[in-house]
Amino acid sequence: MIDLRLLREDPDRVRASQRARGEDVALVDALLSADERRRSSGVRFDELRAEQKSLGKLIGRATGDEKAELLKRAEQLKADVKAADAERDAADTETQELLLKLSNLVHPDVPVGGEEDFVTLETHGTIRDFAAEGFEPKDHLELGQLLGAIDVERGAKVSGSRFYFLTGVGALLELALVNAAMAQATAAGFTPMLTPALVRPQSMAGTGFLGQAAQDVYHLDKDDLYLVGTSEVALAAYHMDEILEADKLPLRYAGFSPCFRREAGSHGKDTRGIFRVHQFDKVEMFSYVTPEDSQEEHRRLLEWEKQWLTSLELPFRVIDVASGDLGSSAARKYDCEAWIPTQGKYRELTSTSDCTEYQSRRLQIRVREDKKVRPLATLNGTLCAVPRTIVAILENHQQPDGSVRVPEVLRPYLGGREIMEPVAR
Repeated sequence: MIDLRLLREDPDRVRASQRARGEDVALVDALLSADERRRSSGVRFDELRAEQKSLGKLIGRATGDEKAELLKRAEQLKADVKAADAERDAADTETQELLLKLSNLVHPDVPVGGEEDFVTLETHGTIRDFAAEGFEPKDHLELGQLLGAIDVERGAKVSGSRFYFLTGVGALLELALVNAAMAQATAAGFTPMLTPALVRPQSMAGTGFLGQAAQDVYHLDKDDLYLVGTSEVALAAYHMDEILEADKLPLRYAGFSPCFRREAGSHGKDTRGIFRVHQFDKVEMFSYVTPEDSQEEHRRLLEWEKQWLTSLELPFRVIDVASGDLGSSAARKYDCEAWIPTQGKYRELTSTSDCTEYQSRRLQIRVREDKKVRPLATLNGTLCAVPRTIVAILENHQQPDGSVRVPEVLRPYLGGREIMEPVAR
């Protein structure tokens, strides 16, 4: 959530942010009104309580008719205090509910617009010319089937659409990717973490995933637990309700977990293969820093993502995501999109978001510095979303005979294997 003091002092900035996101600007005025009622009712409650205490002292010294009159006033005050208390609680509840609906403030340098209004910041690698090489590239599913690596038919039989099995070299390739990604993250100073896949409502809400993203979240009604769509949720809530010492920052974690997404708004999109699925594994970077360091940390996370994709020898571009496509928690987001040959376009593989103080305020995570306590900043960055990375590797490193060259960084984790060969049928 944002700072209410900032809202009061500069509501136009908050309105502009909402407008840039394409979200409800009227929410700002509703929140300002609720906050004013919360503060005024709080003042009214305090005044009545002070009068009630003073009256109690007078009653102890009064006699006769005077005391009877004071007791009568005391009864009225009791009712007034109770009503003021209820009014204060109602206004506070309304303020908090509205505040939780308000998205993070968009960074002023973010391009304004929708999904297609991003700005390309840089491109890396060379896109292969398959025509010049003399063959038509196969898509990842055909290659995966030739290699005995991907089985979507039995995935659908067992679990339904958008589920899959990774088999043989496909399973080994996932393990190689996870181990290589964790090795890079550990070398960069991240603490490896295996995180829970089920979290409580306060953890999910605290990271901002029960707002506009709620339609993609799986909920277990009987247990009132949520399946995470990213280990960001567990990593953000890891220090919930804690005060961290400034000299311990930055804290950096690399979480591995299964991820679950309904993909409710993606009917008919990417239905072939394993590009868009309901369950996948992912290595996620997460940082806790002081608010002053968040922009620099954001650039560091992006550099680590670029390092990873470069090591996989993939052609990719970096985009500055437009305001309407940020997600509620992010003030700014960079995506790295790899070239997918059979689609003829770049597709998102990694993403890194600066959430500033938005999540830490919701989760009550603070930093103590010079005896002062204040909210800190949180950031996240995908290092390896496994299925999409497999898609990019298979398609970009395929050979005319259906084999796939293994990037050098993965070879030590695949027993030195340089080529993934088609299996005999």
